[in-house]
Amino acid sequence: MFVLRGAAKLLFGSGNNQETLVELPQGQLYLVRPLSPKGYSELLFKDASARIRRTAQDFQYQLVVQRVYEEGEAELLAEEEGEDADIDADILAAERDEKTFLLDEALHFRVEQREGGDHVLAWRDLSGDVGDVYEFVCDTTISSSLVDQFELAAKQCQYERKHRKPNTLATEEDLQQFEFFDEPPIPQASPIHSPALLTWSIDSIDAMPLHSANTSVKREKAAAGPSTPAKSTPVKSTPVKKERNYSPPKATVPPEAREVMAAEKGELHFYDFPSGAFVLQADSVTATVSEIGNWKYWLQVSTPDREWLGLPISSEINPVFNPEYLSFIFNQFTDDGSAYSWLLRFKDQPTLDRFQEGLTSALWEQQNEMKWAKIKETEQNYVLDAFNDLVLEDQHPEEEEEEEEDFEDAEDGGPQSEHYDTDEEDDDVEYKPKDTDTNKSIAVGYKHDRSFVVRGSKIGVFKHTPSNHLEFSTNISKVETPKGELFSPTKVMLHNEDRNLVLQKDGDPNKLYRMDLEYGKVVDEWKVHDDIPVVTFAPENKFAQMTHEPTFLGISRNALYRIDPRVSGAKLVDSQLKQYASKNDFSALATTEKGYIAVASNKGDIRLFDRLGINAKTHIPALGEPILGLDVSADGRWVLATCRNYLLLVDALQRGGKNDGKLGFEKSFAADSKPQPRRLALTPEHVAQFTHETGKPVNFTPAKFNTGTGTEETSIITATGPYIIEWNLKKVLTGRKTPYLIKRYTDDVKADDFKFGTDKNVIVALPHEVNMVDHTRLKRPTRESIAGDFLDAARRGSGNRVGGPRTPAVQRLRREDMVNSPY
Repeated sequence: MFVLRGAAKLLFGSGNNQETLVELPQGQLYLVRPLSPKGYSELLFKDASARIRRTAQDFQYQLVVQRVYEEGEAELLAEEEGEDADIDADILAAERDEKTFLLDEALHFRVEQREGGDHVLAWRDLSGDVGDVYEFVCDTTISSSLVDQFELAAKQCQYERKHRKPNTLATEEDLQQFEFFDEPPIPQASPIHSPALLTWSIDSIDAMPLHSANTSVKREKAAAGPSTPAKSTPVKSTPVKKERNYSPPKATVPPEAREVMAAEKGELHFYDFPSGAFVLQADSVTATVSEIGNWKYWLQVSTPDREWLGLPISSEINPVFNPEYLSFIFNQFTDDGSAYSWLLRFKDQPTLDRFQEGLTSALWEQQNEMKWAKIKETEQNYVLDAFNDLVLEDQHPEEEEEEEEDFEDAEDGGPQSEHYDTDEEDDDVEYKPKDTDTNKSIAVGYKHDRSFVVRGSKIGVFKHTPSNHLEFSTNISKVETPKGELFSPTKVMLHNEDRNLVLQKDGDPNKLYRMDLEYGKVVDEWKVHDDIPVVTFAPENKFAQMTHEPTFLGISRNALYRIDPRVSGAKLVDSQLKQYASKNDFSALATTEKGYIAVASNKGDIRLFDRLGINAKTHIPALGEPILGLDVSADGRWVLATCRNYLLLVDALQRGGKNDGKLGFEKSFAADSKPQPRRLALTPEHVAQFTHETGKPVNFTPAKFNTGTGTEETSIITATGPYIIEWNLKKVLTGRKTPYLIKRYTDDVKADDFKFGTDKNVIVALPHEVNMVDHTRLKRPTRESIAGDFLDAARRGSGNRVGGPRTPAVQRLRREDMVNSPY
């Protein structure tokens, strides 16, 4: 099936999974900011309890601090807030009364016993400023043995998360890695203490998140009662997942260089996972780019006495150049699948420019197997620009500030999970898929509020409700050819006012099929051409599926053509065929509202046409990576190409010259001019964290703009693994460092697209589930959101409040989120 009555239980488990392992029943919670101008100390909860809670995900635990009310206080507060508060207000109140933290090594959780016997628990505020810490000051009635038990449980939970294995396998030595002796003493949680008394200092470089190695004085472990030993020590060797090593990997011996393409001096910084910052490794290294074989290139970073790192140059390194900070950030992947991030910082712009041209030319030659010197200077500049953090000329940052405020409000408000309900427990049922198929693709209706989800040889039909949810409508249980042959569609497209669905069958590239959605069956088989296959197809124009337009477009590996189902025999229109003698290896196709056409290839280049049957008006050079998906804004201004680990946003508007104000679809760019490209990629440090969490490299689904008649494109949606990622277009164009939000699911995202006419709702297909997720559910990429928003959602559904238990919200779906199982 698609969306399930019991989906919340599949995602989050039963209520038993949210058990409390250990609890400190009384204390106070402070937020201490020793280095911040925001204020030194803030008392968050005057009376609170702290506990460690298991989640439904294996090896994942939460540190939860919850406000404790005196008898009658909660009821009085509820009366003051009004009895007619809605669900969102209730969730905001829950947020106010509870703080939840993923129990990860990055928190640097630690315990101290102060003079006078007070026990203090402290951990980093990962979303705050450098040096900010949360402190839970235990009540004097809390025994030392209970605090020791809490500290031991915290270490065991961190061990399980880090090593993905039970803590019963941990020795005492294993748990000592979670004793952070190099941290400074926990500051006093009181506003009367001045931060001037502290000696802890953080060095930064030009406001970049770069820090020197921690040189603060190590603290002695606080005196405490005897620690309880680990539950057991492994007797026999057990095969386990390799431990995550956060230190830089050892450098390999560089291969012999045929030619040195660049060699520049700079600083070397390494991204430290626990601290979330780039840490200086060496203040003077030589970064060398060399050719080592036929279309093989190497980056080596070294000092006279040490080889720091060496790696082959390919798109896997996710290169990002930042002229503002004179820096180059990139990834390194080791043989065991681990990912690391490095930063090189150069002394001036000319040094960065020389290194950038050397590395970019090596990357381009590796991908295109062609010498960089053979392409035109304008094409070289185009490729170089694509790797820079460009800010386009006609964008106004001051307008963005207003948008930012609206964006913040939307992000912080509302429930954190679309799976929320208060009174539908009786409708929850267990579900297990009855087949081996999974959801594969989505077709979103433009004319009618429907989405169609392909699952094997079945198609699920979902209605978009006025409250922006999905409601199961019907199931097309068998997709068959007119001759009765069952098949699983590989590509689908809505057509003819959303009444028809055009389908392609795997292994039969010269034919297409028309399904009549009113009858739910395939009624026509179209032979396109005997010799020209269909690689993919697209509507006549961006909104053609809302009309009765019968024709649509198709491409083969070296041809672009029109398909007209009305003609007899082969449906390809010969008079509107543009075929190339060379193998262009076309891969993707998209159209604008006026019917302008963009065609991309596996070579990485893009052609822009104003109509069929003629040469392209503009040829956009290749960066080298195959283009897997293509979209175009309705007005033709923006072209969006999807490569495996980055997106390419191209501005097709011409500036200056005789064609000023014209699009690349309408007129060719001048010989000395090319469109402005913008390479959209996850930051290398986020790539490393994604890879660490999932064990998989970045692999984007075809990215799409939000779209609608008369609607401006403001957002871009794509997915990789279990993450959906939304880029804010205005933030991209004004050069924001991290202009995207994310949401993590428990399973890989199979397909995603915006609801027609809005950028506020995204339809997401998981292997066995389909959701319409609200834009406000997406979060900024942090260690916690990358580890999983589903863990944050659990905090509203577990634990007891004084005055009675709270309904475990994440266990349930709203009625409008539920559908009957079609299988």
